Amino acid sequence: MENYTSPWMTEELQMLADSARKFFEREFVPHQERFDEQGYIDRELWNKAGEMGILCASVPEEYGGGGGNFAHEAVLNIEMTRALVNFGIGVHSGIVAHYILAYGTEEQKQRWLPRMATGEMVAAIAMSEPGAGSDLKSIKTRAVRDGDEYVINGSKTFITNGYHADLVCVITKTDPDAGSRGVSLIMVETEKADGFRRGRILKKIGQKAQDTAELFFDDVRVPADNLLGMEEGKGFYQLMQQLGQERLIIALSAQASMHKAIELTTEYVKNRQVFGKSLAEMQNTRFKLAECKTEATIATNFVDQCMVKLLAGELDPATAAMAKWWTSQKNCEIIDECLQLHGGYGYVLEYPIARMYANARVGKIYGGSNEIMKELVARTIL
Repeated sequence: MENYTSPWMTEELQMLADSARKFFEREFVPHQERFDEQGYIDRELWNKAGEMGILCASVPEEYGGGGGNFAHEAVLNIEMTRALVNFGIGVHSGIVAHYILAYGTEEQKQRWLPRMATGEMVAAIAMSEPGAGSDLKSIKTRAVRDGDEYVINGSKTFITNGYHADLVCVITKTDPDAGSRGVSLIMVETEKADGFRRGRILKKIGQKAQDTAELFFDDVRVPADNLLGMEEGKGFYQLMQQLGQERLIIALSAQASMHKAIELTTEYVKNRQVFGKSLAEMQNTRFKLAECKTEATIATNFVDQCMVKLLAGELDPATAAMAKWWTSQKNCEIIDECLQLHGGYGYVLEYPIARMYANARVGKIYGGSNEIMKELVARTIL
């Protein structure tokens, strides 16, 4: 937004934003069409991002990270959204790295985080299954202790970074009769995992360059030391502790997307001639953009409040759920209004607004569906 600075923004963060913007424009934007067609970005870009200090920016320097906090991840996700780039750093750095940081042993942190920071290892988190999405208690993937190893069997789907993943945080059932108390998080290094295989890269209506894959685990043996938290049955609690941050990543991207859509549409309507004058001179156009700008501004202010709370360790799960569902819903609505103002051109993929329309829709599904978000909020009321 013009003349607006988020209350959590600093001069250092602005420098990171400028650097990230140039990186995305140089390394991603010229190749976006090819990435869309192949369904994933080039693997070497993970290494380049590591060299640039874009990976694990919020991980302490002692583990190879940038030594920042969640604000650094926020800036990177906002810039990525504004560049219309699909790159799974939100999962890699903002989610998986923080599971390891929060629950890993010192040995686990030293083993995985430095390689994630350089891009040597690409990380994914494997939650969703063909029959279980938002309802994590219903997962079927099983991990059975056998001496000093776990034997993992099951399948996962919709896995961001699944095609490139070298390290997968797998949500498993270590005690299938214990409900949420039987869930555990086990790290799998894919190169060492006999019986691990990748399925299809899923063809999606949007975010086409973001590799999203099926993963299969057939008697995969991993060291028992790969259990996060070193105690079985803690996985559901661990997930609930970290999901607020994941949902705020989605909200940050959604509010940035709203402003990008308005920016693109404003430029378009100024140049588009209709009935002898610019589309921008039409009252309907002006009113629609005024409505969009107002809602986008409300979204940014709300998300900024959430950011301040999160950085202070005070963001509660219900507020994070509110931010996720409301911003992802409004993002879809605003992009739809902006596409309408483009007329027929808004339906043509060479126009960014068309790609944004397709990309935005999944925001209402991943990170926990918006229906689940509303249920979480409702539980604090009723």
